[in-house]
Amino acid sequence: MTDKMLGVLGGMGPLASAQFMLRLTLLTPAGRDQDHIPAVLWSDPRIPDRSAARRGVGPDPLPWLMRGIDGLRAAGCGAIAIPCNTAHGWFEPMAQAAGLPILHIVDAAATDLRRIGITRGTIGLMGTAATLEMRLYQDRLEAQGWDCITPEPAQMERLVIPAIAAVKANQVAEAYAPLAEVVNSLASRGAAAVVLGCTEIPLGIQAGPAEALRVPVVDTIDALARAAIKWARS
Repeated sequence: MTDKMLGVLGGMGPLASAQFMLRLTLLTPAGRDQDHIPAVLWSDPRIPDRSAARRGVGPDPLPWLMRGIDGLRAAGCGAIAIPCNTAHGWFEPMAQAAGLPILHIVDAAATDLRRIGITRGTIGLMGTAATLEMRLYQDRLEAQGWDCITPEPAQMERLVIPAIAAVKANQVAEAYAPLAEVVNSLASRGAAAVVLGCTEIPLGIQAGPAEALRVPVVDTIDALARAAIKWARS
């Protein structure tokens, strides 16, 4: 049992936030209701598109993100998890203003890589174009000993971006084949594992057979849920 209250800043997208809450529950060692982690989900799909904002063609999501953080702090939360990778492009201003810890999804992914025995070497990285362009993962993971490779621009345009859009449109099954193709392409280029650095991508990957993937994948929803459990139980 823990008295720590977790805040979840979600809605980016709503299905990924719901999946995070499901995985937080299923990954928590518990024998009864009271063994689970108290949590408040702030799921606001009105938060402006993070990728569009990074490209300079959409409004700044930071005021909306801060509104959610303020609400979670007012609810008594002691830490915040954000099951959206691209939103971490605003991590520093959020962390400075929050007044409570924000669990970083890239650090959670690094911990999960070590958990599956990938401690160094070449790894693949999938995500939104904005996440990859701002090197959210590359800089943080390369500083810890991994070399990151990413999909080719044509693969992003033809496979990854449409698959992410399909998940956001609740067409999850349609996202599997293009995402699996990219995972296996990264494996053929030498990746020992692939980090699914967009919280829509694991949902698409789970819609098809795992045995068709040539390397293990790091589900950043699960990784963040494990980090939240560790925080709550510490």
